Amino acid sequence: MSRHPDHEDAAHAALRRVRREGRWWWVQAWQSRRIWRWALLVAVVVFVLLVAFGRPLANWFWNEPQVEQLLDRGDRALAAGRLSAADGSGAREWYQAALALDSDRPQARAGLARTARAALRQAGAALDAGDLATAQRALALARELQVPQRDYDAVARRLREHQQDGAGIGALLGRAESALQAQRLDGSDDSALPLFQQVLARAPNHLRALEGREDALSDLLQQARDAAAQGDVAGAASRVQRARAFDAGHVDLPASEAALNAALEARVRDGQQLLRRQRWQAAGDAFQSVLAVRPDDAAAQQGRQQVVEALLASAARQAADFRFDLAGQALDAAQGFGASERQLAASRQVVAQAREAERALTAPATPHRRREQALRALLARFDDAQARGDMLSPPGSSAYDALREAQALAPQDARVRAAAQRMLPATQQCVDDRLRENRVQAAGACLEAWQALSRSGSQADAGLRLGQRWLAIGSERLGRGDVAFAREALRQAARWGVPPTAAEYQTLQQRLGDVEPVR
Repeated sequence: MSRHPDHEDAAHAALRRVRREGRWWWVQAWQSRRIWRWALLVAVVVFVLLVAFGRPLANWFWNEPQVEQLLDRGDRALAAGRLSAADGSGAREWYQAALALDSDRPQARAGLARTARAALRQAGAALDAGDLATAQRALALARELQVPQRDYDAVARRLREHQQDGAGIGALLGRAESALQAQRLDGSDDSALPLFQQVLARAPNHLRALEGREDALSDLLQQARDAAAQGDVAGAASRVQRARAFDAGHVDLPASEAALNAALEARVRDGQQLLRRQRWQAAGDAFQSVLAVRPDDAAAQQGRQQVVEALLASAARQAADFRFDLAGQALDAAQGFGASERQLAASRQVVAQAREAERALTAPATPHRRREQALRALLARFDDAQARGDMLSPPGSSAYDALREAQALAPQDARVRAAAQRMLPATQQCVDDRLRENRVQAAGACLEAWQALSRSGSQADAGLRLGQRWLAIGSERLGRGDVAFAREALRQAARWGVPPTAAEYQTLQQRLGDVEPVR
């Protein structure tokens, strides 16, 4: 039976299709096996990576913020001086916690090194303050953190020395505090301030000693201010000086020095007022007390010199009146206030001459020749002083003093009267010169000498000019607050003839009345 051609073609086509489909399956199968091999290889690589680097990567992702936070807390604790704490809040604990999470972190190790150095510094500061317990703890911490051995040994040696001296410092401190409580502040080796100073010589920053010395100095300066308020300038100055020697920067020192200065100025004013009242001894004591504290005080120096001159003049007057006891007292007082040897020698000579004059007057049956010799000697002294220009000063050696002695010896002698007439122009010129210089007290002394030698109408005019000058200077001084001088100016103006109804007198009196109630 023959095959039909169409059937044969269909069979071939089917066979070709089957062959083609079979080859595609093998292609697909081969390609699928290659994909799985790559996937397996990738899985093995990932597994190896996870085994090798899984923990560091995890630590990096999860621990990094926590480590930074621990380091920051350690830095802040170190800056605050909190080096170690039992509750874990110290710098050492924070840095060690950071190292526990990351043992290779260099910032944590550097922080521990800084903590060790800070502990060493803290130990040294505690030793300076005398706090041995704190110093010992800080030194132990520095050693635990492995501070360099050389640095550790230096501080440890200081700690041992302080421990050996600790008993001595404690005893000194106890004695100092007991003396402070008893208000034995200074003046002996067993008083508070010297004892505190001994403690500070061994431990310069010892807190209790510094506080004790501060309290003792405050009490001492309070005593100084109290003494100044009572006018005891010597006691106030002594306390201020001792306080300054212990601590020149004490907080109470400026106020105490201001109180002392005010007391010194008040003492000078007291001396000037006593001088105007002719209370020489009291005035000299006032000026002397100021100069004992401030030797260069110009006002006190001037006042003391005026006291010396007044005492020497008083000695001459007392001798001329044959009151030699009072004259000797005046000379002794002048010597105590610093009169020069030249001044004292001249005054003693005046006193000796006055004694001779007294003997000449009081001796019974004194020969006329001896009296004449004494009178001639006095007139010769008068001529010599006049030739030198020493008309009214210095006291005891002036022409005026010699003339007064001659008048006491022979008041009616023509030669004595002639000498008095020659003296008149000098006294008048003295009044004019002193008024031009505004030296009203000296002008008054010159006018008194003029009046003692003669009486004339021109003396009243000179006295009126002197009184008016007193008022002018008193008004100026009142403007500067010197009430005592203004009051004295009114008294002197009235003495020298200025009528109370005068305009300048009433003006000053009114101003003084306005000021005094306020004071």
